[in-house]
Amino acid sequence: MTVTDVPFELTEAKLAEPLVRSGTVAKADVIAELCAANVPLATLIAPAGYGKTTLLARWAEADPRPFAWVALDRRDDDALVFLRYIAAAINRVEPVPTEVVDALSGPGGSTWSNRVPRVGRALAAVEHPFVLVLDDLHAVANPSCLDVLAELLQYVPAGSEIAIASREEPALPLARWRAQGRVYEIGVADLRLDEQEAELLLAAAGVQLEASELAELTERTEGWPAGLYLAALSMRAGGASSASTEGFSGDDRFVSEYFRLELLSRLPTAEAQFLKHTSVLDRMSGGLCDAVLQTTGSAAVLETLGHTNGFVVPLDRRGEWYRYHHLFGELLRDELERSEPEIVRSLSGRAMAWCIANDLTEEAVVYGHAAGETDTVAGLIDVLTLPLYYDGRRETVEEWLGWFDDDQLVQYPALAVYGAWFHVLTGRPADAERWLALADGATSAIPLSDGSATIEPWVACLRANMMPDGVEGSLADANRALDQLPPESGWVPVTLLIRGIAHMLLGATDRATADLEATVEQGLAAGAIEDVFVAQAHLALLALGNGLWTEAGQRVQAAQALVDEAGLGDYSTSAIVHVTAARVSLHEGRQEEARADLTHAHRLRPLLDEGLPWLTTRVGLELTRAHLALADAAAARTVLTETERVLELRPHLGSLVDDAKELRELVAATSGPGGAWAMSLTGAELRLLPYLATYLTFPEIASRLFISRNTVKTEAVSIYRKLTASSRSEAVERAVEVGLLESSIFPSPANLTQDG
Repeated sequence: MTVTDVPFELTEAKLAEPLVRSGTVAKADVIAELCAANVPLATLIAPAGYGKTTLLARWAEADPRPFAWVALDRRDDDALVFLRYIAAAINRVEPVPTEVVDALSGPGGSTWSNRVPRVGRALAAVEHPFVLVLDDLHAVANPSCLDVLAELLQYVPAGSEIAIASREEPALPLARWRAQGRVYEIGVADLRLDEQEAELLLAAAGVQLEASELAELTERTEGWPAGLYLAALSMRAGGASSASTEGFSGDDRFVSEYFRLELLSRLPTAEAQFLKHTSVLDRMSGGLCDAVLQTTGSAAVLETLGHTNGFVVPLDRRGEWYRYHHLFGELLRDELERSEPEIVRSLSGRAMAWCIANDLTEEAVVYGHAAGETDTVAGLIDVLTLPLYYDGRRETVEEWLGWFDDDQLVQYPALAVYGAWFHVLTGRPADAERWLALADGATSAIPLSDGSATIEPWVACLRANMMPDGVEGSLADANRALDQLPPESGWVPVTLLIRGIAHMLLGATDRATADLEATVEQGLAAGAIEDVFVAQAHLALLALGNGLWTEAGQRVQAAQALVDEAGLGDYSTSAIVHVTAARVSLHEGRQEEARADLTHAHRLRPLLDEGLPWLTTRVGLELTRAHLALADAAAARTVLTETERVLELRPHLGSLVDDAKELRELVAATSGPGGAWAMSLTGAELRLLPYLATYLTFPEIASRLFISRNTVKTEAVSIYRKLTASSRSEAVERAVEVGLLESSIFPSPANLTQDG
């Protein structure tokens, strides 16, 4: 899997094993221990400058096993992006199945239901032992990323290993793994250099010391490799010898002062300024540095520094991109902010402008944020939000939206609308209403990306979908939006869709058909695949309501093809496709296919709530009809009860209200649990179910789901009962059997008690 093999963006340099400079010091004893350790996890935890990356690279040279490498940075603080790089790294050792790429493409995948199991299976299936290195893990602070990593450890095959390097101990269950003998730990004491190693490092930097001076310097730096190297650079630039390093250690507060006085002050002015001013950059190229410094010739400077300065790290073998060693970059940035704080924003602004001009838009967002270029950043996020969302990177966009407070969201109401839409689609209706209220009536400080004159049609479209004023209010909002939206706006297909659905719920079937068919036509032209398959599913429902089963089948097949092609089978709105397909299959006597589609729809129920009441209610009623047809009374009863709760919150949903009353009478007349007891899981239980297949204990699951431990225990016991299981591991196995969870070769919770 190279960057050209996948439908998502990867940075090739981050998957490359780092170059080992000549003259670097190898900790031979530590490397030998790492080669001999037979555990699934190795941790290298130490502050910056202790040679963690160098040690890993030297280990890779000494170990006969192949190494797969991921150099993490802050852009990877998104569980989906994190998993993509891990899958790409595994692919360097052994090709991963297509199903892995599918699970990691688009917004439809579920982290716990299919992404982690599929990447885990690819990891477990690697035939020959290898080492997966995750360098700079401290750059990834998102709990979801660390949970993913902890779960993947369960899949490491015998003889293989995951190695992590981090500045601080990550929030992983290391104590538990330590007690189980599953982790080999390297720390500061293991990475300090002794006098002999210090002498080799200094000699490689062009510095020779007398034995007494060497001993004194090694003692005062406490064997800190970066400290020794800083001292060497200072001495090479004309500074004093070891006497100036008194009290100098890796975590010492005097490091920055030493760096400024003993190193930067002795460098030529032009070189010191180059280093300081480019420290605002996450990575550097000649063109980017030229733009930031408003000069020329930066490529040659970078090439020279890459050869002569161990703190400038090449990122590729073409000599195009570089970065500073993290410690060195931080010291440079600290000095820049101390000595020239007024220039930091302008330097970041120039970086933003260059990135925009060179189609590095995401990097432009980050530099623009640092530069305080709020208008530009808001405009970039407006343009990037939908592409990133459809790429599945919701966590990235939500992080960006989190930069804006309520007052700023009123200034940039497009961002408030996007945030509200995300909240709707991820089961946070109260947050959605609050964000939408911020946008309602606001005047945008920047032009809107679709050319709309005001934010009003955007707000009206989203409000039409949320239906706070019932179906008639939804219809009025949709009409208002369509009157104001530019014809080419990306909001047009979804607005046509909701207007068609409103007509359908009000019994105006001809108008509904016209709008839904227009949605299909315009949605295909605009690439709005989600709107198209939802429209096709509703057209199928209209057809089967009129007894036109052949047409209904054709519509469903078209919708399913779109869902499969776009990889959106696990996306919330695809539930309507799955349940409509089940209705058609039941009519045609294909019960097994119907049950498979119903199971898929059930897996999506936790994503459905009153935020999109028309969708949640429609899916619930169609599920109820299908289960009644299968004589699955318990499932029909549970689903209908939850659907009626949505109708209590949104009571004016037209024909759906009458349909629910009719079905309640049919359910009441049906007795017995039926044959699909597993499908009677509630939405809350279905939300918990994937977590039972993880390493997380009940208290840890409770913290992830923002519920109490007692609630987790109660729901888990109910799950066990409905799945006829006596333990957590048995419940997971049963859920896999019935299709509510993807299969996993590693029943990780098998050794957990019922209490987790």
